[in-house]
Amino acid sequence: MLSRRKLLKRFSGLPLVGGFVAGSGLPNQAAAEDEEETKVARDYFGELGVRPIINAAGAYTTMTASLMPEEVLDAHRQTAGEYVSLNGLHDAVGKKIAELVGCEAAMVTAGAASAMTLATAGVLTGLDEDKAKRIPVDLRGMRNEVIVQKSHVVGYTHAIINCGVKLVVVESERELIKAINRKTAMLYSTDAHNLDGAVQHERFVEIGKEYGIPTFNDAAAGIPPRENLWKFTKMGYDLVAISGGKAIRGPQSAGLLLGKKDLVAAARFNGPPTSDRIGRGMKVNKEEMVAMWIAVERFLEIDYEKEYESWKMQIDWLKDQFASIDGLNTESVIPQSPNTVPTLVLTFEKGAFSKSGFEVNKALLDGDPAVAVARPREDGFNVTTWMLQPERLGTVALRVKEELLKAKV
Repeated sequence: MLSRRKLLKRFSGLPLVGGFVAGSGLPNQAAAEDEEETKVARDYFGELGVRPIINAAGAYTTMTASLMPEEVLDAHRQTAGEYVSLNGLHDAVGKKIAELVGCEAAMVTAGAASAMTLATAGVLTGLDEDKAKRIPVDLRGMRNEVIVQKSHVVGYTHAIINCGVKLVVVESERELIKAINRKTAMLYSTDAHNLDGAVQHERFVEIGKEYGIPTFNDAAAGIPPRENLWKFTKMGYDLVAISGGKAIRGPQSAGLLLGKKDLVAAARFNGPPTSDRIGRGMKVNKEEMVAMWIAVERFLEIDYEKEYESWKMQIDWLKDQFASIDGLNTESVIPQSPNTVPTLVLTFEKGAFSKSGFEVNKALLDGDPAVAVARPREDGFNVTTWMLQPERLGTVALRVKEELLKAKV
């Protein structure tokens, strides 16, 4: 008799694009699926008592975001056995990435938040060693204000105030322009909230150029679409931060700072491995740098349109699996920003379920196997497949349907 885990596994294998068995609604399965593996790998997570999660939520840092493809893992492994000059590698990798995405300069950072801190520090200090040593406690002789729209003030702005600057919060274009003075160091924007603010990208950049103030865009979760990798620097933003470990599928602890050559150089000046800089603790090792370069290279080479279409098909298939559940409304959507990917929105009709979306989400995470879904709320949750291993799609369908049926009134 098949165990529950094997039964779930048998129904989990969906191909990336198609390949369904005729008349069954189920995908093709490998004939030897029940065979035991001849080589047993060490179960590190098991030894630590940490449960793996099937990710139907998305590229969330709390769930380790994305899985590195084989090419990226190969780069990580192959660079681990040699010593190199860290500064030399930083410069060489930055040059390669800048060429790939078509901007003046680039650097690999310890995540997008690190890019934000180092970019801010660079704007304050330039290449002045005395100023760099004094951040964040003594900003004498430096511009020390960063202007941000109120709708863009989120938890991540802490990465900017780490440098000791004052956030000047505005709500309109008139307030923004009025706030610019001799202390203004930078204009900060976050792509995820672009549509929420009174001043949107193009005008924001225009104002920065008009007043000679560097503009920064936090586009950490701004990919997809893929063109956002070069869109914002070409639009005129002086500095752009992007997460390396989300859609690009580089190391999760890595990020990218893209932009003007002098400003990226100033950010590097404030970063590791120099000991007396605010960025000393933001180390990026050689393996992560090279892996990040290869991740960008791969990301630009893959058939992204085909991959995107496969996500749409997977979402449509999931929608069909849940169609028979009374009191459940399903809608396939593509959010405007961030993470513009095919998404299945599940909404509970009033009185149809005995549990909230939060409670169903918890049951999914506590169950076997553990499944994570996106944006749980009182009346439902979302499902995405862009970070899901394709062979796990059937398992997601079974587990979500199982918990929803348990929650039926």
